[in-house]
Amino acid sequence: MKPRIIVIGSSAGGLQALKIIFSLFKNDFSIPIIVVQHISPHSDNYITTYLDKICKIKVKEANEKEIIEDGTIYFAPPNFHLLLEENFTFSLSTEERVNFARPSIDVLFETAAFAYGNNVVGIILTGANFDGAAGLKTIKKYGGTTIVQDPKTAEVDTMPSSAIRESKVDHILSLEEIAKLLISLNKE
Repeated sequence: MKPRIIVIGSSAGGLQALKIIFSLFKNDFSIPIIVVQHISPHSDNYITTYLDKICKIKVKEANEKEIIEDGTIYFAPPNFHLLLEENFTFSLSTEERVNFARPSIDVLFETAAFAYGNNVVGIILTGANFDGAAGLKTIKKYGGTTIVQDPKTAEVDTMPSSAIRESKVDHILSLEEIAKLLISLNKE
């Protein structure tokens, strides 16, 4: 069954990891992707601008109450938690940091599980803290598909390793294998 949404969490080394995955997508990739990449609260939109230039599908920052569209990769804005609402729109929050981060991967993943149930794919990539492990466990609890970058291939293996310890994930893959799996899910 083709998932309705893909959520990705990354931190240290994430830009390169995301570039590898997204550069393998063709322009017919239609499943919306929402990303939390840990960045400075004062960051400009360099990541989205850079990835939008090299990707075949649209890349942008998510906006408050924006309707999630197919064929788009959305990033959480700096210093805002990004939540998915049950009406399939975004909500931005400046509530306290979660796992020392705002945006927090756990916040995105948990709200994705609540809104999309078993129609969500959650992915944890490279990173240096524990953010995302609890959220990925919630996605699994709601019947979604869980994927973790193979810690041996991660620039920093703390996030993928903690996600694997926290729950029984469906797939542990290299970045290229993650891209291939997502492309096959998009064709279902």
